Amino acid sequence: MEIHHIKQIAITDYLQQQGYAPARVQGIHYWYYSLLRNESTPSFKVNTERNQWYDFGSGEHGDIIDLVCALHRCTISEAIRLLSGAKQVAHQEFSFGGKRKFSERKLEILSAQPLSNPNLLRYLTARAIPLTVANSYCSEVLFQNMKRTYYAIGFANDALGWEIRNMYFKGCIAPKAITTIKRGTDRLQIFEGFMDFLSWQTLNPSSTCDTIVLNSLALLPRIKEQIAGYREVESFLDNDDAGRKSFAVLKQMLPQIVDGAVRYREHKDLNEWLVAQSQLKCKQPLLPTTKRGIRR
Repeated sequence: MEIHHIKQIAITDYLQQQGYAPARVQGIHYWYYSLLRNESTPSFKVNTERNQWYDFGSGEHGDIIDLVCALHRCTISEAIRLLSGAKQVAHQEFSFGGKRKFSERKLEILSAQPLSNPNLLRYLTARAIPLTVANSYCSEVLFQNMKRTYYAIGFANDALGWEIRNMYFKGCIAPKAITTIKRGTDRLQIFEGFMDFLSWQTLNPSSTCDTIVLNSLALLPRIKEQIAGYREVESFLDNDDAGRKSFAVLKQMLPQIVDGAVRYREHKDLNEWLVAQSQLKCKQPLLPTTKRGIRR
């Protein structure tokens, strides 16, 4: 992978893969407890628009390569190798004395069960996803972060990690990986995130295509060999710069791939289109009933 492609890897996606979750999100700014030192107030900021980070406590800052160098105490060439390889370094921290220690900020799963929490069900309703569809592919996950317990919708990946969502949080319980669903067909559909996949299943409940959910555009290079054997491949990525660039990468891997994003070209992603269609349907007036007079 070339350096300019490496620098496009989203820092927030990389941190999710390593098991770090933001303490709060304010627009394009993601705030974390510092990854490089101990602190009680989050002062490590990631600007998702510039894909840059800044540690206000230490003054350190830079791009994703600089972050990997600081996080893993390695050289630039070693950081590039780590970001280019299929495997990432196991989640770890370093004390100032150079000794490794386990991070207390790593998300830890406590249990997984069928979806039933009223708040999560309301969240699914807001995203126009029926419970029957969500329960077929997701679980209600109880997890711990900073010794506090939370619940979320969990979507398992191929490495036995979890993508997790609730009303206020979007993250990952490491390890980060794609999710594949095999149905034994020669047709494949690729989705950027699991909400888009659930949206497709809502719209097409009888779909029989094999599926890859990327769970992060940073994992796109890992599917090159998997997609090669399919007769038909269609992708459903976001209608933004990152989505368009990623489709261009897919087009290089497989020239005959179809861009499914044209189906919802006026919306950011497939789920946003589904929500808009659902709201439009609710606003449609009922057909007036025919009034019949009293027969005499």
